[in-house]
Formats: sequence, C-alpha cells, structure tokens
Amino acid sequence: MSGTGQNRTGRRPGPTRTRGAILDAARAAFATRGYDAVSIRGVAREAGVDPALVHRFFGSKEQLFVAAMQLPIAPGAFVDALLAEEVDGLGERLVRTLLTLWDTPGAFAPFLALIRGAVDNEAAATMLREFLTSEVLGRIAAAAAPDRPEFRASIAGSQIVGLAVARYIVRVPGLALADPADIVAAVAPTIQRYLTGPLGSDGA
Repeated sequence: MSGTGQNRTGRRPGPTRTRGAILDAARAAFATRGYDAVSIRGVAREAGVDPALVHRFFGSKEQLFVAAMQLPIAPGAFVDALLAEEVDGLGERLVRTLLTLWDTPGAFAPFLALIRGAVDNEAAATMLREFLTSEVLGRIAAAAAPDRPEFRASIAGSQIVGLAVARYIVRVPGLALADPADIVAAVAPTIQRYLTGPLGSDGA
C-alpha cells in the first residue's frame, strides 16, 4: 500500500513540471524570435511535448504568451470589452483602462518589465511590438478603423508604448505623478484620431 501511495505522490508533479517546461520554452522562444514567428508546434518541440498538450494547457498562442509573460488579463477579453460599446469614445476607454491596469500595484509589473527591456533590447522590442500589433491594437483597428488598420494600429501603439515608458520607466516629471484623468483628457483624443479619424493631408 505504501508503494502505491508513493507512486501516486510521484505522479502528481507531472503536469506541473510539464506545464513549467512549456512555459520555459515559450519564454525563450518569444524572447529570441519575437511574437509572430513563434508557433504552438515550435514551443511544443522545444519543450519535448506533443502540440496537443500545449493546446490543452493554454488553448492558443495568445493565452500561452499571457501565461509566459505573467499578464493578469488576456488581450482577447480586454479588446472585446473595449469594442462592446460605440466606436466613439474608444480612445478614451482604451487609455483609461490601460492606466487603471498599469496603476494597479504589482498587477502589470511583468508587462512593464517587458516595456523596460524593450528600451534597450531589440528582441524584447520586437516581441512587444508584434504582440501589441497582432493581439491588441491590431484587433481594435481591424474592428474600428475605416481604413489602413495596420498603420493605425502601429501609430496608436507608438503613442501607448511611449506613454508607458515616459510615465512608468523614465518617469518624466509632471507625467509620472499626473492624475490619470488629466492624462486621459490629453492623450485619448489623439488615440481616437489615430484609430478612427482621417489620416494624411487628403484625409486618406
């Protein structure tokens, strides 16, 4: 009986160790190859497991990235919530929601660490840029933008990443301690224009 009990005890850490191996492989893959070039199959191969097991644990590449980067929310749910209301006010909702998340003590520390790393590490910058474009702003622009969604997502992303760097990493005086409502009032109209307004001198 004791042998049976020991066998059961020995089997319990299996899924935990497997999940950990997948996350380790995913972190390494995202860090070296960015977001777009990483696949579930590639992570499974590096972790020494079947791709079906990665899908069973994490579901999708987006969810695998969320787990590997220890993000507190999945971008899909975040984007769906933003798009649930009218396009008018999208910029305000986006900036306000991001500031609320970023200002939550400890909640977004891993994501801010990723932004910090992107400042002087090209691999981290590529991973962050591709993730934001593919899974966050790309989805928003695809649903809300009247034209040129990829370009709109890129310029909106530059503004949002710049805001995060200036407020939380570089801590620019005035911005670092500014009231979130003031930041929303100043930045949101620009994000709204980037996402839904006219682009270029001819409005195209």
